[in-house]
Amino acid sequence: MPPHAPPSILITAGPTHEPIDAVRFIGNRSSGRLGLALADAAAARGHPVTLLLGPVTGLPADPSIGIHRFRTCEDLRTLLATHGSAHDVVIMAAAVADFRPKSTTTNLTAKFRRSDSPLVLELEPTPDLIAELAARPHTGQFLVAFALEPRDQMIPAAQAKLHRKGVDLVIANPLETMDSDRIDAIAIYADGRQTPTPASMTKTDFAPWLLDLLSALMP
Repeated sequence: MPPHAPPSILITAGPTHEPIDAVRFIGNRSSGRLGLALADAAAARGHPVTLLLGPVTGLPADPSIGIHRFRTCEDLRTLLATHGSAHDVVIMAAAVADFRPKSTTTNLTAKFRRSDSPLVLELEPTPDLIAELAARPHTGQFLVAFALEPRDQMIPAAQAKLHRKGVDLVIANPLETMDSDRIDAIAIYADGRQTPTPASMTKTDFAPWLLDLLSALMP
């Protein structure tokens, strides 16, 4: 990176869809709005931006943003292995499923037929993508994670996540943030400091707020 050039930023956005059969999946209500807002705000400031975007309908407005699509956690894992080390900042805003159906209980080439008998799915944990990324030797890379938690538990949960996964900053936000156009968050730093948003904000307004925080933290 040339001297004084804006840091390059990789952003993940949207949910994962973990397949049950050829037509059904386990997913969540993530809209991808926050990651899209962050990508556009970062590109507007001159940052080279790569967006890893899940199965959502929205797209960033800025044509300079490099977009790579994923559907499953494993898809995103492959994209992070390919693109993650090439960026100064990684913002993991995607809502990655914690569990997926075991391959022995799925049928990806056909559709399970309705019957009067219960359908039992065995779930297995998905890979911990943030911990994997943090464990790689990326000198100087700044890693941001998000913690979506019940409001009364989100600060201790976010603090535990920060130390457990080895990231530089965790954005704690309550469950009602998902699929909303607003966010009410607290940035939690590795040294224990906390910076809350001034109030409930639109995700479009939150994006430059977070980028301002990161700008102050980057060398």
